[in-house]
Amino acid sequence: MEQKDMLRIVLVGCGAMSRAWLQTATELADVEVVGLVDIYEEAAHTRARELQLTQVMIGTDLGEILERTRPDIVFNCTIPEAHLQTSLQALEAGCHVLSEKPLAASLEASRTLVAAAQRVDRYFAVMQNRRYDANILRVHHVLASGELGALTTVNSDFYIGAHFGGFRDHMRHVLLLDMAIHTFDAARFLTRADPVSVYCHEWNPAGSWYDHDASAIAIFEMTGGLMYTYRGSWCAEGLATTWESDWRLIAQRGSITWNGGEDIRVQQVQETGGFLSTFCDVEPDLVERTEWTQGHSSAIRDFIACVREGRAPQTNGTDNIKSLAMVFAAIESAESGKRVAVSW
Repeated sequence: MEQKDMLRIVLVGCGAMSRAWLQTATELADVEVVGLVDIYEEAAHTRARELQLTQVMIGTDLGEILERTRPDIVFNCTIPEAHLQTSLQALEAGCHVLSEKPLAASLEASRTLVAAAQRVDRYFAVMQNRRYDANILRVHHVLASGELGALTTVNSDFYIGAHFGGFRDHMRHVLLLDMAIHTFDAARFLTRADPVSVYCHEWNPAGSWYDHDASAIAIFEMTGGLMYTYRGSWCAEGLATTWESDWRLIAQRGSITWNGGEDIRVQQVQETGGFLSTFCDVEPDLVERTEWTQGHSSAIRDFIACVREGRAPQTNGTDNIKSLAMVFAAIESAESGKRVAVSW
């Protein structure tokens, strides 16, 4: 890939999330934000003023901005329903694309984008910021060491009473569509396994302030015979989990519990032969907090580094579509009441 002194970036969708994306981009010496696009032009002007982007080109027409600025990278921060059109237009203009989640609003649209990126030989990745968290990396390192043996069972719990107001209160499948992909993707990252099938049940608890089902339990069969379970609710008042979920990971020679934050406990089998094995506590190695463990910022930095170095991002569309497929398969199972094969 041809090396350039400066990589040029256009951001599309200047809503609330765009500020963090632009803040990171403006901190990097080897990139230049050259364009901002939003259907409400004043939103783009507001972002430009906030971040003192005095030379940036602003407009409502992505095609025109692409033509006039010739960027290397497009940041897609639009609403999910606009992801297909925006990312496809950017890819076909020869740009690499980093998109907010989800990859697209449907699995069919996601396949279209993955195929388009491969056709034009450009990187197309999705923001999965939790992969760039120091705590999940500590858990990942313990598992990768092999000291606990092969994983057999993984459980995750997500319970938060979120009073959003607005459109989420009226969404169908609000938990699975809006939040579960973070946990599903974290499960794939930790287990290094892919989904095979799922049985999912959704319901709306008494007292819920959501119009539709806001709680779910899903049982996934993963490759290698591993079983992964997800329990979650957007309307669980009290004793909230972290946003990263509460985890138990069971391997052949020990287990890990992780509260999604800094509380990570590891026990390894020390001696067997009796009714109960004996165990020793293992202290997981610390992961230095650097520019690569800062969530959104690190994901953006890594994507830009991948473009420069010609290496595929870890959240490339070809990989992330598997996490998204878990979401849509879980929804299909909840609607049909049947076990569903996961395909992508």
